[in-house]
Amino acid sequence: MSSPEEIIVQSICIDNQIKTAVYLQIAQQLAQIIQRGELPFKTALPGTRVVSKLLHINRNTAVAVYDELAAQGLIEIIPNKGAFIYYQKNKKISKLGDKKYPKRTNFSLFESSNLASPYDKSTTTYTFTDGQTDIRLHQSKQYSQWYNAALQRASFLNRWNNYVYDRVSFLKVQLCNYLNVHQQFSIQPTNILITRSSEMSLYLISQLLLKPKSVVLVADLSNFKANMIFSQLEANIETIPVDNMGINVDYIRKNYCKNSIRLLYLNSRRHYPTTVTLSEKRRNDLLQLAHEWGFAIVEDDFDSEFQLDYYPKTSLATQDLHGTVIYLGTIGKALFPALETGYIVAPENLIAEAKNYHQMIDLQGDFVKEQIIAELIQQGEMYRQTNKKLKIYKERRSAMVNALKKHFNTLLTFDIPSGGLALFIQFKKHIPLGGLAQQLKLYDISLPKHLLYQTKSICAIRLGFGHLTLDEITYSIEKLRKAYDDIVD
Repeated sequence: MSSPEEIIVQSICIDNQIKTAVYLQIAQQLAQIIQRGELPFKTALPGTRVVSKLLHINRNTAVAVYDELAAQGLIEIIPNKGAFIYYQKNKKISKLGDKKYPKRTNFSLFESSNLASPYDKSTTTYTFTDGQTDIRLHQSKQYSQWYNAALQRASFLNRWNNYVYDRVSFLKVQLCNYLNVHQQFSIQPTNILITRSSEMSLYLISQLLLKPKSVVLVADLSNFKANMIFSQLEANIETIPVDNMGINVDYIRKNYCKNSIRLLYLNSRRHYPTTVTLSEKRRNDLLQLAHEWGFAIVEDDFDSEFQLDYYPKTSLATQDLHGTVIYLGTIGKALFPALETGYIVAPENLIAEAKNYHQMIDLQGDFVKEQIIAELIQQGEMYRQTNKKLKIYKERRSAMVNALKKHFNTLLTFDIPSGGLALFIQFKKHIPLGGLAQQLKLYDISLPKHLLYQTKSICAIRLGFGHLTLDEITYSIEKLRKAYDDIVD
């Protein structure tokens, strides 16, 4: 074995062009050497004076290197004796050999097939999504500045100490003001519960409202993630038709009766996946019906941040006068993916009960993220930053619309939604969408299976445009047409 001095000289490379501190660069490289077993257990390391000469660094830097490795448990520093390798590679646990962690439990599980992930890992350069943001538009440097600013506030420590006991947080106050001004709500902070995501919000609400056999109404084309939650709680999921005016409320009146429905799940502003907006008449009819029959409406406004046109439909919750609507929203997604935060708006008694469930699974929350979002709202930065992104996404929507019209002309139909980051295109001729997805891979484009909607009456795809540049949109739609021709011919 080479001596420790030789290994250090031959293996350590310091790059003065990067921002990482020199002692961390050396410590990281030494850690890898130790973990590979090149310096075995109990090997004596050269002193810090020797290391400083070998690597041409200040002795204090060498001391910092050893302190870092000791903190990681890789070396042991013994006063008046020196530093020794403490890490043991492939340490034998018993005489029978290496201990192996069991692959399966020794007890039975309640396994759930309906929770299997529908997502496939993309191996192509390009991929379609169901309406994701473009990570390339987000500036990590700006996020870092927001994060550091929040940590340095004089009030931060006091709020942190009281956060677990008083969740009427700074964010609730600011979010309440934001929703009242920009989305025409009329609520108080006590009407809001902050969660990690819209999926967590829906899970909490479902725990409050549903029991096995509870009847849940969803559209015949609906959000698969919501259906997974309802299925896991053993609810009876029943579908109702959706057309160009949204869900069919008359169908509910004709096929159900009072006290037979527990919950209706919908997206009134832009139905998922079709992007259809619930008409004004059906909004009024649905609110009246829910009031008469006593069932809950869960309104999932999953893309409310991405309102691209100036005059949007308001959410159903803003028209509710009887406490029938539970509103699920998100905020922060337009700014930076790590800032995305869910929230629930509902009458106070429901929020109070939902808090009890929430604190069981997420007592800690994400205080720093909530502080950042609250400050961005208070400073007006949330509104300004979101509007900048919306201009870009609106341009991309136009590019997607034009590309589809150019390459497909009368072969498909679609409506231009007032917001969101996806279109719902329907082919006039039924084609095998699975075959289309396979053919697209030949052009280095992925079309995930959860975007495909194919039945006897429909052949459609939900196509996201937000994550693609203008050139990528042009390329992707051009190749989509080629793949279409390949399987049709």
